Amino acid sequence: MIIAIGSDHTGIHYKYTINNFLIQKGYKIKDFGYSEHGKSVDYPDFIHPTAKFVNEGKADFGIIICGSGNGAAMTANKYKKIRAALVWDKEIAILARKHNNANIISLPARFVNQNKIIEIVTIFLKTNFEGGRHEIRVKKIHKILSSSVG
Repeated sequence: MIIAIGSDHTGIHYKYTINNFLIQKGYKIKDFGYSEHGKSVDYPDFIHPTAKFVNEGKADFGIIICGSGNGAAMTANKYKKIRAALVWDKEIAILARKHNNANIISLPARFVNQNKIIEIVTIFLKTNFEGGRHEIRVKKIHKILSSSVG
């Protein structure tokens, strides 16, 4: 399984922790994240290539990290085939996969610790989509309504 990962400066330590953990578990990693220390950077510059890689089917899942996780999720969700979920605990990770078939997990670096982040990633990657009634809802996510504004 191939995992794409991208992060800004706030997620750099978690990115390395996650990369090392996943490599030990046998995953292949494509790292689009920031890799220097001490400099503030713009999260879209690292999230766009991560989301694009998943969107093109070159990775099975993506992991994105920024301070709140919100900006990263918003950026990733601009891609047609992406369903990025902001996740801060294991229950949300389970529901993001089971009910929403999320293919990218967005982690808030300022609100989780190292042990929790590994638990969240593990659960996210091991949880399967339930399908059924949730499949119908997921298909509606990308449906563009003719009455949409903006």
